[in-house]
Amino acid sequence: ASFLLLCFRSPVVTPLIFGLLLQAPLTQLSTITQPNFVLLLADDLGIGDVGCYGNDTIRTPNIDRLAKEGVKLTQHIAAAPLCTPSRAAFLTGRYPLRSGMDAINDYRVIFWNAGSGGLPPNETTFAKILQQQGYSTGLIGKWHQGVNCESRNDHCHHPLKHGFDYFYGMPFTLISDCQPTETPEMDRAFRRKLWLSTQMIGLVTLTAVLGRLTGLISVCWKTLTCLAGFSFLFFISWFSSYGFVRYWNCIMMRNHEITEQPMVTDRTTSLVLRESISFIERNKHKPFLLFLSFLHSHTPLLTTEKFLGRSRHGLYGDNVEEMDWMVGQVLDAIDKEGLKDTTLVYFASDHGGWLERQEGKRQLGGWNGIYKGGKAMGGWEGGIRVPGIVRWPGVLPAGTVIDEPTSLMDIYPTVVHLAGGAVPQDRVIDGRDLLPLLRGTVAHSEHEFLFHYCGVHLHAVRWHQKDTGAVWKAHYVTPIFSPPRAGACYDRGFCPCFGEGVTHHEPPLLFELSQDPSEAKPLSADTEPLFDTVIRKIGRAIEEHRRTLTPAPEQLSVSNVVWKPWLQPCCGTFPFCWCDKEGDN
Repeated sequence: ASFLLLCFRSPVVTPLIFGLLLQAPLTQLSTITQPNFVLLLADDLGIGDVGCYGNDTIRTPNIDRLAKEGVKLTQHIAAAPLCTPSRAAFLTGRYPLRSGMDAINDYRVIFWNAGSGGLPPNETTFAKILQQQGYSTGLIGKWHQGVNCESRNDHCHHPLKHGFDYFYGMPFTLISDCQPTETPEMDRAFRRKLWLSTQMIGLVTLTAVLGRLTGLISVCWKTLTCLAGFSFLFFISWFSSYGFVRYWNCIMMRNHEITEQPMVTDRTTSLVLRESISFIERNKHKPFLLFLSFLHSHTPLLTTEKFLGRSRHGLYGDNVEEMDWMVGQVLDAIDKEGLKDTTLVYFASDHGGWLERQEGKRQLGGWNGIYKGGKAMGGWEGGIRVPGIVRWPGVLPAGTVIDEPTSLMDIYPTVVHLAGGAVPQDRVIDGRDLLPLLRGTVAHSEHEFLFHYCGVHLHAVRWHQKDTGAVWKAHYVTPIFSPPRAGACYDRGFCPCFGEGVTHHEPPLLFELSQDPSEAKPLSADTEPLFDTVIRKIGRAIEEHRRTLTPAPEQLSVSNVVWKPWLQPCCGTFPFCWCDKEGDN
């Protein structure tokens, strides 16, 4: 007995025993080849809007159930604080500036279906690799990665060119212009300037004509004709695009076919849910990837009558609760088909909530909890820290909480590895395989540094000091809040990345996030003995990171984002673009 006791205390035998105890889930994983993937991505959802992340007034029982049955990530970071670049990073596992999907100017997202910019054809998405591994791949909902390059039907940026077998949804993004009863949202300030300029030019023209008729002004009719022609051409040049935003951008497609132009918003939610469940049912006998890219909770907050007035947070809360119900319907479909144990489900948001989105006293954007900042802010936590939940019964330990730095880009290598594929070796992949961390076989994330960009401008860097558990974050650029200390740029609608609207910090602002997650108390050399050491370490990491960057064509340049009529998707004869094929059915 004494000998046995000594054996069990032996430093050699003890690890073997723990190894045997840990072997069961690993064996179980090896018996499941090519699991299904259901990736659920919310739009503009704040981390503070979800029950399992601390919200006790918006009801999200289905998302909370995912967290209870899976792994909750509390430091899950988006690679960008806006839709287009964040989703490009999610799809490719790469910082968006590597693919040219982040902006050097103020046009930081794709603005038109008829723009020529988008996710480059030479980028390899996780969908493309899974397609090569025999998966059925489907995207339902929002795309916002471009459509065409040179002609109306080349579809060079379309989901079907990026590895998806099936697409149903919006090639663009939901905006308030899609709802006729809402105040226009797209380029609102610029549109006001154009309208004011048109009125001024028209007034000058009218004054000149009246002056000529009354003899008060000596001007020839040829000059007046040219002035009138210029007024008309100026008006047409912008009204042909901005005057028909609902027809040009608010469309629904099935694969390459336009099904609604403009979209009928009253039935969008039910169609997106129907298509998602139908995809699961059609592909239940083979491995599949379903990327359900919600239109919730982006303005104009399309919400069915069943959920209106149900929450304590107005229309925004109603919309989040409806999205949670949709999550529940998808989970029920997985259960109904007996796929729960062979399906990895992931839930996240593309970036933080939009603090500035208000109409009068109505708050139409999300809440980011204790974290400073929000959507469009590349450095502050509120713009980039998002919910992150992964469930895979029997493989991932239920009810686990992981407070390690992880990224939306990590989904790329994780799903590729589980599908039996290999990540591309001819380019830098910034994501890291999450599976060892999720299963508890390693204690720390593979990310030592994460780089936080606003457009192509580096605003902040996070350093995870694994030996101490500290998470240092240095801010080199921060937006100037307006009004001051308001926590957002309410006077602008969005916080800028560069120019007069930002402050450059030398030395940078330094925070230790494990002690100060709200980034309320910047450290200095006087208050933090390690200040200089940390700043030097992060500075060397930036230099090394920049050496990995190679130039890429700017997909969001002004020439790529402007409306081009010859690229406009149209279900009729341009410019008479109108159809409702769902209604016909």
